[in-house]
Amino acid sequence: MLVYYKCISIQAEGMTVMKLGIVGLPNVGKSTLFNAITRAGAECANYPFCTIEPNVGVVAVPDERLSKLAEMHHPEKVTPATVEFVDIAGLVKGASQGEGLGNKFLSHIREVDAILHVVRCFNEDDIAHVEGSIDPLRDVEIINLELLLTDLETLGKKIDKTKNMSKSGDKKYLAELELYGKIQKGLEDDRAVRTLSFNEEEQTQVNQLFLLTQKPVIYVANISEKDLMTQKQDNQWVKQLKTYAVEEGAELLIISATIEEEIAQLEEKDRKLFLADLGLAESGLDRLVKTSYHLLGLISFLTAGPQEVRAWTIRKGTKAPQAAGKIHSDFERGFIRAEIVAYQDLMACGSYTKAKEKGLVRLEGKDYIMKDGDVTIFRFNV
Repeated sequence: MLVYYKCISIQAEGMTVMKLGIVGLPNVGKSTLFNAITRAGAECANYPFCTIEPNVGVVAVPDERLSKLAEMHHPEKVTPATVEFVDIAGLVKGASQGEGLGNKFLSHIREVDAILHVVRCFNEDDIAHVEGSIDPLRDVEIINLELLLTDLETLGKKIDKTKNMSKSGDKKYLAELELYGKIQKGLEDDRAVRTLSFNEEEQTQVNQLFLLTQKPVIYVANISEKDLMTQKQDNQWVKQLKTYAVEEGAELLIISATIEEEIAQLEEKDRKLFLADLGLAESGLDRLVKTSYHLLGLISFLTAGPQEVRAWTIRKGTKAPQAAGKIHSDFERGFIRAEIVAYQDLMACGSYTKAKEKGLVRLEGKDYIMKDGDVTIFRFNV
């Protein structure tokens, strides 16, 4: 049976959902930020360990292309791509040894794709700091040290096991020991695994270790409402954190969690006016999602029809059959070809039919690498 697929009418399979873990010391603004971006109402309080189990919220990825496609197709529903945020309770010194609720928190970090490390870059007498003062670099290093120590423990167990297996003389285990030794030395020199260099074969092996310091990081400088309102986003603490992030090759975002929480309570129209008054083009959530997509190498392709307009998240480099498989495994298994028009070309033409008449709709085969904004129709045979 030849199936011509234009709109979504079945349950999607194999969806790529970006999972971001929000971490930081207690009382740095993690749960305030989580509340803002998910509107989930996670409990906030001025004491450590307020958030004991990780709060999880799924939010829509802002994508203006969907509303434009909806105007064109008048679908029954519009489904954006989603991001899952996990609010992980505050870590403290000794977390890797079980201090606070450390082991539990560290296990939650292991499950996320990337880490949003919230760092407090403002002083407020009414909000206690677990370390007694504001010092972003100290705060960052406390958490990074705990992650390093956890990775060293994990790696140590792996090395002991591999040493026993290498007694057979198998070159495979000897090569693994050499790689593990390289990682161990890096960790002992206070270098996160993500900052170390590996060849393609080594990288594959490293990925299988699931080390915490391998996860990509976005440092979120949480500044005061006053600093944001006065455009003073480069205070001394932010400057220190920015230098640190650059040296590590990490991303840095400057956000006022309090302002983001206010923005989240507004209607769309009022939100735009509020942002304009602040001199901001977009909210912290929009910037956070874009930065996260870039960090993890993700893009979205689009499907559109009278039943549904939808964005689908895939990794850069994904070929057409595998993209089809994100919708349903049958689409990948019976893939014939994809009909694709670039979003900008479709908007310029005003309709799919006109885009086709102008030769802007392309027929792509199994080797086609999907691009961000591809508006796609899949043909498949099962």
